[in-house]
Amino acid sequence: MTSALTFAAIAVTVLVTSFISGVLGMAGGMILMAVLLALLPLPAAMLLHGITQLASNGWRAWLWRAHIDVRIFKGYALGSLGALALFTAVQLVVSKPVAYILLGLTPFVSLVLPERLHLNVDRPQQPALCGFICTAVQLMAGVSGPLLDVFFVRSRLDRKGVVATKAITQSFGHAVKILYFGGVTIWLGVATRADLAQSLSLVLAATCVLLAFTGTTASRRVLERMSDADFRQWTQATLMVLGVANLATGLWLLR
Repeated sequence: MTSALTFAAIAVTVLVTSFISGVLGMAGGMILMAVLLALLPLPAAMLLHGITQLASNGWRAWLWRAHIDVRIFKGYALGSLGALALFTAVQLVVSKPVAYILLGLTPFVSLVLPERLHLNVDRPQQPALCGFICTAVQLMAGVSGPLLDVFFVRSRLDRKGVVATKAITQSFGHAVKILYFGGVTIWLGVATRADLAQSLSLVLAATCVLLAFTGTTASRRVLERMSDADFRQWTQATLMVLGVANLATGLWLLR
């Protein structure tokens, strides 16, 4: 059972990060994952993160549903299911230091890719590739928002289309993560229901869902007033700072 201090820390983090994600379409999930990894065992952190982010992204997708690119979502979902099948077959669950390092490296993917390999969900087959890669990273590091942004940064979508389409794809990805850490890993014997119940209560999960709705709703007015140029600038700067922080944390834990 989580302590009152841990409960409060998680609750505040969920509220703040859901607001950040509502404005930038990302970054909030990365911050939340880093905090949850620090406070909870990895399987419980992954499961609670999935539940909270499904609520946050799902509600954000509903708020901006008119701007969703359905073609991109369908391709993403197909690739995501392929990643789930692969992880179920190899029974993979990484350690906390590795999760932090992967979390930290993801924002820098776009910097090392040569021009000819730059990713763009507008291109044929790339939505499925995006779904496969992002879900694989999500099942290892907990989040894939920074990597997902690599696929969207050159797309034709405006800021509302980016936020809406990313929200629906991330909702699907988090649903897959919930299925994997809340069901598949238990079925495979990698985790137990008792371990999860010891660190994660229904009250905590319900509180996180409610706060995710609240933060996401509050963010809508800010996104309405933000320009597309400011949106992309703030997104990139935030991700780089978080990437360095998480990479440093993972390397420190490996000492």
